[in-house]
Amino acid sequence: MSALLLGIAYAATDIPDDLNTYATQQDNVYFWADGTPMARTGWVQRQAMPLNEVPEGVRWAVLAAENASFYSDSGISVKGISRALFRTLGQGDTQGGSTITQQYVKNVYLNQNQTIGRKFTEAMIALKLDNRMSKDDILEGYLNTSWFGRGCYGIQRAAQAYYGKDVSRLDASEGAFLASLLKGAGLYDPTLSRANRARAVERWSWTLDRMVEIGRLTKAERDKFTKFPEPLKSNPLYDTGEQTDYLVEVASQYARKTAKISDKDFDLGGYQVYTTFDRARERKLADAVTKARKKALKDDPSAARTAHYGAASVAADGRILAVYGGPDHRTQGYNESNSTTVPAGSAFLPFVYAAGLDHGVRKSRDVEATRVTGQTLYDGDDDVPVMTPEGPYWDRSGKKVYASNDGDRSYGQISLRRALELSVNTPFMQLGMDTGLDNVRATAEAAGLLPASIGAQVPALSMGTSTPSAIRMAGGYTTFIAGGKRTEPYSVRRITRNGIGVGLHIPTPTRAIGSVAAEEVTSALADTFRAAHPAAAASAVGRVAGKAGTNPDDTASWYVGTHDFVSTAVVVYRIDLAKSLEPLPLKGLAGTDDSVPYGIWSGAMGPLG
Repeated sequence: MSALLLGIAYAATDIPDDLNTYATQQDNVYFWADGTPMARTGWVQRQAMPLNEVPEGVRWAVLAAENASFYSDSGISVKGISRALFRTLGQGDTQGGSTITQQYVKNVYLNQNQTIGRKFTEAMIALKLDNRMSKDDILEGYLNTSWFGRGCYGIQRAAQAYYGKDVSRLDASEGAFLASLLKGAGLYDPTLSRANRARAVERWSWTLDRMVEIGRLTKAERDKFTKFPEPLKSNPLYDTGEQTDYLVEVASQYARKTAKISDKDFDLGGYQVYTTFDRARERKLADAVTKARKKALKDDPSAARTAHYGAASVAADGRILAVYGGPDHRTQGYNESNSTTVPAGSAFLPFVYAAGLDHGVRKSRDVEATRVTGQTLYDGDDDVPVMTPEGPYWDRSGKKVYASNDGDRSYGQISLRRALELSVNTPFMQLGMDTGLDNVRATAEAAGLLPASIGAQVPALSMGTSTPSAIRMAGGYTTFIAGGKRTEPYSVRRITRNGIGVGLHIPTPTRAIGSVAAEEVTSALADTFRAAHPAAAASAVGRVAGKAGTNPDDTASWYVGTHDFVSTAVVVYRIDLAKSLEPLPLKGLAGTDDSVPYGIWSGAMGPLG
């Protein structure tokens, strides 16, 4: 009769089609450029890994501790179920009695309620599952869905949480400790109490001995594991908040777009996103901006409350190494490193210079373009009329347009190279007209500035009316140090999902401007840096070049510069987001001679003075 009833129950029990939500939901993990964990996103802290990524010693540590007969049993333990049933009827709880197959069924199909009905259903499903799935698939599922404490599901996340490394790098000793957590992390995490540590050490030692008993560890191998593998004191994965969340935002947007991952799939999790962000550079950049913020709040609290600081470092090969997005993503989701809000001002002049060097100039319509060099002379006086081949340029209101310099200063005839060094506006406004504003625009876009950020095609374009982000401005300057080749800035170098690679296109260099023009602009910017910061230039190691950027209405202040093969752009501006997106006067926030953006830049780039 019992056999008949069990047969009927077995036939009547179906394996559910839908897994528990928590059995499939995973988090996405982000890594620094050096491969160490940076952050994770998602409600459930789980990352599935293929069984072949779990070392054999780790697998057998779990099996020795939990279910040594796993590969030979039928998916259930009759003796264990009987023991559990006896305890339930006699003492009111259900202890023990579960094989790994049963535990897997409980994890992914059922709930954690300790009842006779759930236990019976668990056993029936386990029997069917054992006939339908391979043992390796069941073990893989179990290892990926089990709770290990510290907010973690799955052995991959546990390896990272307790030892700061992937499961593939664990040894049998570390695996034996993680196996103890399956009995209850609250009782076996040694960092929680001395009693926990004592229990963990005892269980760890027993598991290793058990592995010897079942022939999965030799005595000689066991004798090597005499010291308990102390886990990390805290989980290193969850360093989110402040700048890290801005990095996650930039990387996740890039990953989804470039790898063509739908929002739905990305939200289901399981992705490992390996970013290009350099931890040391990120820290230096954030520290430099934080220092400037604190000083501004101390010197002028009223103006500083509406101050914004955007910054980014980009390598010549396109890797985004660091960004500063704001004071804290949790209070300000607005990413200042990626905003296209304020004009580049005179920091845009190198693109005008590059356009002139590449395309030449025409003083009249019917002649061939003539070549210009850094020694070509232009009128550097203040308030000179802007000329076209047909004569003066008139705006739409019928007024003649004049070019002016900062401080209304006149320089007379001046070479283009010297004009860039001193940031003299009038030669470059005329150079833009002689080169062709369409060529200026094309050069800026070829260097990486987004078309939507480029200013109107009028003479003021050459004076920096375009509004690039700090990321794009830094990327644009890398074109000069890369010999005229431009690589689209990118923040993700590799993506996997549950350990399996996801197709990702890595940008490759394309020719943006001529190599001769790029070298001339870089050389001129090096002179510009030496003239503005002679002490720093004298002490700097490597090739350093850079330029400040201002605009006539004092609503933004930039410093963009390069050190060897890294470019960093810093912008300081004021906007009261509660009122409008209209930039406000800086009121001295940029410091004397724009010392604040330069100070942030030099602090981020290294000991440049």
